[in-house]
Amino acid sequence: MKRLNSLWFCIILIVFGACSNEDVNTENTLAQYIKDKNIEVGGVIACAASDKTTGDIFAFFYPEPGATNIKYYETENSNFDKNDYGSYFEVKHPIVPVFNGYLGRFTHNAQHEKWIIVTFELDGDIKISNPIRSKQLSKPTLWNGAVTIEQSQSTMPFFYWVDNPVGDNAIYFQVVTDDENNLLSGTYTHENTFQYYNTSNVILNVTRNTPPNLIIGNTYNFTLMDVSKDNWVNWVVEKTFEAK
Repeated sequence: MKRLNSLWFCIILIVFGACSNEDVNTENTLAQYIKDKNIEVGGVIACAASDKTTGDIFAFFYPEPGATNIKYYETENSNFDKNDYGSYFEVKHPIVPVFNGYLGRFTHNAQHEKWIIVTFELDGDIKISNPIRSKQLSKPTLWNGAVTIEQSQSTMPFFYWVDNPVGDNAIYFQVVTDDENNLLSGTYTHENTFQYYNTSNVILNVTRNTPPNLIIGNTYNFTLMDVSKDNWVNWVVEKTFEAK
C-alpha cells in the first residue's frame, strides 16, 4: 500500500507540476501579451546579426520616437512555426544603444538558432516586428570593410558594394554617422549603391531630420547591412572616410 501511495504521489506531482509550468509559460508568451489588444504586425523595423568575435546574437531595432515597453521574444529553437505567437516567450535582455541611441540592440548568447520578435507600444498599439530567423551557427554574419567610396561630387559621396555577396539578400540598410557616431542618415535600398544624401533609389527611410551637409576634411563612418528575407544580417560593412 505504501508503494502504491508513493506512486500516486509522484503522478500527482507530475500532473500539477506540468500544469503549473504551462500556466507560467503562457503568461510570458507573445500571444498572451497581445490578446485583446490593438496590434500592428510589421510595425517594428528589426533584424539580427551575429557578433564577429563572440558569436552572440545582436537583435537590432528602430525605436520610433515615443516607443515604450520594448520587449524581446524568442522561440526555443528554429523548428517552431514563425507565425505562432504562442511559441514566443519573453526574455529580458538589457537594451544597448546603437548610434548613440538612434537604434537599439538586444544581445543574447544562444546555443540554438531560433525565431525572434521585437515589440514596443506606441499610440495605443502594440507594434510587432516581422519574425527574425537567427543563423549564428549555420550562417554567421560576415564583418568586413568591402565598400568603394567615390567622391567625385564634393560632400556627396557615392558608396558601392558587391551585390548579394553571400546570397539570400532582400534589402540593404545604409547608415552614415559623424565622428561621434551620431546617425546622420539611415536608408534602405534594393540596389547595391547609395549616395549621400540622394534618396532617388531609397525605398525606406528612417532618417528623422534633413541630414546636414558633410564638411570637407571631417571624418565620417559608413555602415552597411545586407539583410535576408527572414531578417538575418548576412554581411556587415564598416568603413571610415574623410569627406572631400
